[in-house]
Amino acid sequence: MKTYMAKKNEVERRWFVVDASDKILGRLATQIAMKLRGKDRPTFTPHVDAGDFVVVINAEKVRVTGKKLNDKFYYRHSGYLGGLKVTPLRDMLQKKPEEVIRLAVRGMLPKNRLGRQLIKKLKVYSGPEHPHQAQQPKVWEM
Repeated sequence: MKTYMAKKNEVERRWFVVDASDKILGRLATQIAMKLRGKDRPTFTPHVDAGDFVVVINAEKVRVTGKKLNDKFYYRHSGYLGGLKVTPLRDMLQKKPEEVIRLAVRGMLPKNRLGRQLIKKLKVYSGPEHPHQAQQPKVWEM
């Protein structure tokens, strides 16, 4: 017997819609990362993008547990001396709720070309509307 290796052009991509309202951020991100990577398929191949597209709606209504709203910070640096910018999760959820979910999922994907390719298949929207009706996405209940 030979081990089956999926080819890039043989993969059939599906579209899923996830409602993030009242979901825990980390648990939601792990499920999305698994779906983007294709680990839920029997034809999973580690070096091939074999996953599906995921559309996340209601990103502003995501929840976190414990004291993370005040204790979790997002860091970015301008490259200049003293250019460190620190944003708490509470402010990030008010200003850019889509970015919170995108960064959580991105941290769970591979840190290479494949990971950068996979994160492009994640579409996050803060409200209940999304422009991907033409792809006929299925509702994904978790």
